[in-house]
Amino acid sequence: MADSAFFSPLSHEGILAVRGSDAGKFLQGQLTCNINYLSLEHASLGARCMVKGRMQSSFRILPEGNGFLLAMASELLEPQLADLKKYAVFSKATLTDESAAWARFGLQGGEAALQALGLVVPDEPGSTVRHDGLIAIAVSPGRVELWVPADNAASVREQLAAALPEGSLNDWLLGQVRAGIGQVMGPTRELFIPQMINLQAVDGVSFKKGCYTGQEIVARMQYLGKLKRRQYRLALDQQAVPAPGEEIFSPTHGSSVGEVVLAASTGQGCELLAVLSADSVEDDNLHLGSLEGPRLQLLSLPYALDRDREIQR
Repeated sequence: MADSAFFSPLSHEGILAVRGSDAGKFLQGQLTCNINYLSLEHASLGARCMVKGRMQSSFRILPEGNGFLLAMASELLEPQLADLKKYAVFSKATLTDESAAWARFGLQGGEAALQALGLVVPDEPGSTVRHDGLIAIAVSPGRVELWVPADNAASVREQLAAALPEGSLNDWLLGQVRAGIGQVMGPTRELFIPQMINLQAVDGVSFKKGCYTGQEIVARMQYLGKLKRRQYRLALDQQAVPAPGEEIFSPTHGSSVGEVVLAASTGQGCELLAVLSADSVEDDNLHLGSLEGPRLQLLSLPYALDRDREIQR
């Protein structure tokens, strides 16, 4: 089903809300993305880093009402709330878990279903359309996130089910892997800097916005070109889906050379995103879980890394 039209509830993520008159100013000093680029017509990817540049969370962020909503892996929500609240004490900003206030669906090839709901979404990633309380965000070609207020979730789901078959979360995540969009999960919290998951290539990092937590490390990696590990897409000929954080080994190096970021089943095997050392990729001799584990095959990503373009954002 991953190659056909479907909808899927996005049950793996929660919603962190930051509201109040200082919400934008507060987040601008905390996140990798530029809050000034957000609008009712544009959402963004982004991350929150430690001082040393390692990501505590990654998310999709959009303005809503008197603040902003951040969708991130559910297991990251509580620790991220606790950490951010330490810095919000002197701001007119309130941080809460609004997961229960929203239902979210991923739609692939669902243009007609969205049009029936009054939503025509441009293809450009981040493009956002709103109608009658619904929010639709283009996330990659042919794929849209639909955000629905919880009170309307049942009726909207019925309309989607009348127009589209329901797919699994795995089907949705496979599309995310193929789009090359990495994500921080519980096991990979504080493991990667943003460029390791190519976040700067999918408009999740701004190098013109000024200071934020971890900015010095992130900027240094971009401008000095010292990044030795980044995200690649790979295939695996096994049915079991690797977990985020599972190690990848190189017999040539005799050691672990990276970790799984995100993986999904294709039905015949798996596809995954992984952060790997560049020299291990050149050898093309990568194995999952151990030096003797199943061999991985390199696949292409749908975008190119271009430092000159990336630093203009």
